[in-house]
Amino acid sequence: MHSTDADTLLQNLADYIAQETSFSQQALQSARLSLIDSLACALMALKDPECTKLLGPSVPGADFRKLGAKVLGTAYQLEPVSAAFNVSCMVRWLDFNDTWLAKEWCHPSDNLGAIWALGDYVSRVRLAQNKTPFKVKDILNAMIKAYEVQGGLALCFSLKDNGLDHTLLVRLASAGVGAWMLGGEKGEILSALSHAFIDGGSLRLFRHAPFDGTRQAWAAADASSRGVRLALMALKGEAACVKALSAPTWGFEAVCTQESLKITRPLSSYVVENVLYKISYPVLLAIQTAVECALILHKEVSKKTKEVDQILWITQELTKQALEPKKAQESLLYPVLYALLYGHLDAHSCVQANKTDSRLNKWATCVKVQTSPTYTKEATEPSKRATANALQVFFKDGTSTQKIEVKYPLGHRFRREEGLKALMQKCQNALKEVYPLKKVTQIESLLSDQERLEDMDFSCFCDLLAFV
Repeated sequence: MHSTDADTLLQNLADYIAQETSFSQQALQSARLSLIDSLACALMALKDPECTKLLGPSVPGADFRKLGAKVLGTAYQLEPVSAAFNVSCMVRWLDFNDTWLAKEWCHPSDNLGAIWALGDYVSRVRLAQNKTPFKVKDILNAMIKAYEVQGGLALCFSLKDNGLDHTLLVRLASAGVGAWMLGGEKGEILSALSHAFIDGGSLRLFRHAPFDGTRQAWAAADASSRGVRLALMALKGEAACVKALSAPTWGFEAVCTQESLKITRPLSSYVVENVLYKISYPVLLAIQTAVECALILHKEVSKKTKEVDQILWITQELTKQALEPKKAQESLLYPVLYALLYGHLDAHSCVQANKTDSRLNKWATCVKVQTSPTYTKEATEPSKRATANALQVFFKDGTSTQKIEVKYPLGHRFRREEGLKALMQKCQNALKEVYPLKKVTQIESLLSDQERLEDMDFSCFCDLLAFV
């Protein structure tokens, strides 16, 4: 079959990725912020030995000097499939990277591993051939496209409803955009996309107790590196399966979704411009505003901790559903209660939240969760994409606090100006953990200058952030 016979969704995605788009300055600025946030998340992950034990070449000694992609914050230089796994694993490890709330919740920056690895590898190959390497602006363009593919699909259908994991969307975006970065035209891009669909989806088993574990932190890296592999195969001439979606009996739609898949809005730069950042707290994006409410109420509640009778939590429907499994209380409920009790929250307190104070367990039995139709509606409105929460505490003497409502987290585009300073602080803190102060200042200055950053050779950018 010819590529013109391909499923409509495959055609639409390939057309979007293949086109030479001149993205707006707003889109490029948003991509720069996403890059900054992702760098911070990746560098912070280097403190966790459970993450670092997974990094490096697939086997000892399999480094790829001279032409390999350099892994930021390390001395590794690897072939692009392994490099993609390394970088995406670091970005995703702490669950502190950007988030897209849609029918399928996901994390667009999971694709950075593929984009980083191919960007550096292709640049070094070009330099060896006396050709022009990628600029950082090219990497930002690739990020915009990957965000749009993953986020655009997440708006249209849910994989979790069929027991499948959202990292399938990472594999798709990484494969399609990866083929484009390798110089592929529409046919090669379509091939990579079709085979990403044929791979099917991973089971969500590893995200649910009692089977949850660290695979949650490296599943996206596995998907991104697989996307690179499929892109490389497509550039070698692997034919597309043009009916990967619609083929009867054995196609993706027949096996995995039982519905026809389509994009419901034009592909542009909508996702990168509206993605949400976890700037302040490494917890699920949907409860970031609840934590903020808790911190506001802390001073008043801290004086009457033994008098708490009921904690009313008003939220959107999807957040209420996420809170229902008993295991979810550890990751969703306890961080909010910890912030309410102690007046602060960081990565350590998130882990220890249900172990440090018996009052938290007692308070957990006092929580009443209600849904607000307004919050549920505004969560999916394209012009708002709110993640609203409200908290109110009632005491045994019949008094109560005021109801505190926060609709948009610090990482929302409506609070970009306010959040930018906090985002840069998040990045600065991460940089200081890894690099000498002089280099920290150098990197910060570069990241703060859109024009200078965009014009930098990406291979030089990778040299700056690596130790090799």
